[in-house]
Amino acid sequence: MKLRTVLIWSAIVLLTVLPLWFASAPPAEPGAEAPAMFGGADERAQQAIGTVAPHYTPWFEPLFEPASGEIASLLFALQAAIGAGVIGYWLGTSVTRERVRREAAESHAD
Repeated sequence: MKLRTVLIWSAIVLLTVLPLWFASAPPAEPGAEAPAMFGGADERAQQAIGTVAPHYTPWFEPLFEPASGEIASLLFALQAAIGAGVIGYWLGTSVTRERVRREAAESHAD
C-alpha cells in the first residue's frame, strides 16, 4: 500500500475520531433518567455478572469512555467500515491477481 493512501486513511480516521474524543456529553436535566437508547450485550453482560457474582470487581478501567452512546455507535460503525474496507481491498486484489495470472498463462500458451 502506498504511503499516500495510508496517510489519507489516517487523516480520515483522525478527523472523525478526534473531535468526538474532545466532545463532552451534554449536561443532564436534574431528576431526569438517562435514556437507554443504545443498551446492548455489554449492558446485559454487566447485569448478569452483577447477578451471578455481586462482589466482582473489574480488572481494569476503559482507556477511553465516549461522551455519549451516539459517539460510541459512530466509532463502532467506523470500525466496521474500516474492516469492510480491508476485506473488500483484499478480495479485490485477490480477484485481480487471479485474473492477471490466468491472462498471463493464456498468453504464454499461445
